[in-house]
Amino acid sequence: MNAQLAILLVGLVDKTPKPADVKAGWGAFGIFLGMAVAVALLGWSLSRHLKKAQRNEDEGRFDPSEKLPRRTTI
Repeated sequence: MNAQLAILLVGLVDKTPKPADVKAGWGAFGIFLGMAVAVALLGWSLSRHLKKAQRNEDEGRFDPSEKLPRRTTI
């Protein structure tokens, strides 16, 4: 009895929109594209900084006592 009453009350109180009323907007699409561009720029920047750090390590600009052995991939 309580479960049926709960289902009835939820049905009366729940004001969810109809599926036809919900639409994806251009604003959300713009935010999505902006985030994709931000991730691409961060990846590009990370790649540049890693290359620069590797070049500096190869030139011996870091303290050799702190150098860790390189791991080899199997």
